[in-house]
Amino acid sequence: MNAKIAVYSMMAVAGLLGTGYFNLQALEAGLGLADFFTLGFVNPVSSSLTVDLLVACLAFVAWMPFEARRVGMKNAWVYVVITFVIAFAFSFPLFLLMRERKLLAGEANA
Repeated sequence: MNAKIAVYSMMAVAGLLGTGYFNLQALEAGLGLADFFTLGFVNPVSSSLTVDLLVACLAFVAWMPFEARRVGMKNAWVYVVITFVIAFAFSFPLFLLMRERKLLAGEANA
């Protein structure tokens, strides 16, 4: 297995499980989407982390469709949905994993 694929796979799983655990806790506590943003700004540390995540997420959402088109990936919109429905910590490494697979497939066909 390609080292990049292995790393991206592990990161995607960690992103899914790590955020999924806390997202389920939030749902069980009755917290909604607005609460994620409100609670993300309760102190300077959480505010810094929230802004950091939001800017990185927006950069990904802006870059990803162009990169997906450039390498010939289809259905790139799915990664945007995953970003906002599940987590950026899952969608970004998943995109990198699928991008690497597409690039390797292109090399094999060349």
